[in-house]
Amino acid sequence: MQTIPTIDISPLRATNHPDRAEVVQQILAACTEIGFLSITGTGIPTEQVDSVRACVRAIFGIPEPRKWEQAITRDNYRGYIPFGFFTPNDGSGTADKYEGYKLHHEIAPDDPVINDCALYGPNLWPVEHPEARDIMLGYWAQLDLVAHDLLGALAEGLDLPPAELQAPFDKPLTNMTLLHYPPQGDDDDGYGIHPHKDTDALTIIAPDPVGGLEVQTRDGGWITPDCPPGGFVVNIGDMLELWSGGRLVSTPHRVVNKSGKERYSFPYFAVPRHDTVVTPLLPPQPGFVRPSVHCGHWSAEVWRTNWPDEGATENTPELGTLLS
Repeated sequence: MQTIPTIDISPLRATNHPDRAEVVQQILAACTEIGFLSITGTGIPTEQVDSVRACVRAIFGIPEPRKWEQAITRDNYRGYIPFGFFTPNDGSGTADKYEGYKLHHEIAPDDPVINDCALYGPNLWPVEHPEARDIMLGYWAQLDLVAHDLLGALAEGLDLPPAELQAPFDKPLTNMTLLHYPPQGDDDDGYGIHPHKDTDALTIIAPDPVGGLEVQTRDGGWITPDCPPGGFVVNIGDMLELWSGGRLVSTPHRVVNKSGKERYSFPYFAVPRHDTVVTPLLPPQPGFVRPSVHCGHWSAEVWRTNWPDEGATENTPELGTLLS
């Protein structure tokens, strides 16, 4: 598959819809052949996405000193991510050209799950924009429903009970990253975000009108998702690839912003509950060999190795690795 299909997923919301089985097979084909698809029929109003985008712009418009006061720390992976903070974890290349703001699944500070996994807790919401919490969490709740439908469809397509892929997302480690990419010059050979694979289960993103997202095809070329207005781009992450025994494809992608405009993005990363052990639910495909992954440990390692002075160890899961 050299193109990214657009699929109306509205039939997934009715178990007896006459087109449901066909839609399930379309989703499965996209996720096994290229690992990306554009979706419509989510039920999420365009006005809600516009409201989120305006909120993201406002957050990055906060004065620089105040943003730094709300920056992430080694003890709390929530809040502002400074421009140029992240580099490829293998130490190659230059720093990615974006600034971010990290949000996680919202958990009350007295929730007992915090005692089991330090990655849980309340988010750090920018005080300059008190409306941000309700706007973001309302949108987040809608994406939870879309992810639930997609996971159920993929389970159905793989001849698995839907609960096999849906149940691990009770009190998940799902997160969002708000992103701002300044325009890159024509002679800039760096990246907004370097080529990588997502290490989650499933990613959902409302594409920015200025473009910049590029997806690698099986022959090594790069294409841009053709997502209609009001649609969303979805891609498979390494956890679903592992769950499926290599049938679903986690595909490299990157961001290059040569549009001359400011680019704003807010991807949603579906990550299972902290105590989930991700292991093949089906016999692995020939040549697919990968160890099981403990979700809490994996998530902590992703956070730890994001710091420029930290590196992977023998205990770091090899998810997200690009083969040379």
